[in-house]
Amino acid sequence: MQISERGVELIAKYEGCRLAAYKCPAGVWTIGYGHTAGVKEHDTLPSKDAAKRLLREDLEKYAAHVNKCIQTGKLTFYPTQNQFDALTSFCYNCGVGSLNKLVAGRSAAEVADKILAYNKGGGKVLQGLVKRREEERQLFLS
Repeated sequence: MQISERGVELIAKYEGCRLAAYKCPAGVWTIGYGHTAGVKEHDTLPSKDAAKRLLREDLEKYAAHVNKCIQTGKLTFYPTQNQFDALTSFCYNCGVGSLNKLVAGRSAAEVADKILAYNKGGGKVLQGLVKRREEERQLFLS
């Protein structure tokens, strides 16, 4: 499976776009819609379209991991497109390890409920993550 345009737009909405490199709260140089690989202090992107292309390239890795979870049986159900998009968004934001923990042995209904728990940064509940997890859950259930 591949992430749909709806999934890409959800991720772009929550990541936001910056055309000049900046340090994220974790101290990592970041550019575009959350891209970190090889980013240096004075890097820039020419346009939002360039940033969106970079995001789509980055998402291939995370979509591949969701597909791996399907193929290896870590995911106990075959996802709909909306479920796949929500899981790819979650994986992009939280990482492959968190996705593995989220889906391990859980039914679709259990995953939908558990996803809401991943709303903290530095041990504190962050409203941006609360909203993102709620929207991912809504997409997952639709």
